[in-house]
Amino acid sequence: KKEEPKLPKLSAAEFRAYNSMAEHMEYFHNHFRQSWTMIYNSCLNNKRPSNISLKQFISTGLQFCSHLSTHHAIEEQHIFPILAQKMPEFKAGRNAAELLRQHKEIHKGMDEFEEYLEGCRSGEHELSLSALKTKMDTWGTVLWTHLEQEVKTLGAENMRKYWTIEEMRRMPM
Repeated sequence: KKEEPKLPKLSAAEFRAYNSMAEHMEYFHNHFRQSWTMIYNSCLNNKRPSNISLKQFISTGLQFCSHLSTHHAIEEQHIFPILAQKMPEFKAGRNAAELLRQHKEIHKGMDEFEEYLEGCRSGEHELSLSALKTKMDTWGTVLWTHLEQEVKTLGAENMRKYWTIEEMRRMPM
């Protein structure tokens, strides 16, 4: 593997500028982690939290799907195309970068999760936390990997390889 040149140490202000997208992304990703963990722990314990009605629990799962879908749509339409101008990690197309492939894999599992919860909400079937856990298990690993990897990719040490400090200050996020 080719050794990368050693870059000079960043000042605190430079680090903040280069790391700003990672921090912003981490804020959203923490929300997704918290929602996932609450739902998944309920499945593991076969008991939803005592302060949440069945209707609220199902709505929480559906809101999680809606928020994550919106988040990915914004990334893919507005953020990733800009980053892809210089960063292979965000390239779309036939040989899409891993982060975009992860989005597809997440959505495949999330669509089944959402469909199941919609069926519970409509009364088509009763909520089974063990069935919900089985659905979550199909895409949980890729989701958590993605949440970590995307933030790391947007971190200061990686961003500085591709962008100037001025370009970072103009980034849309």
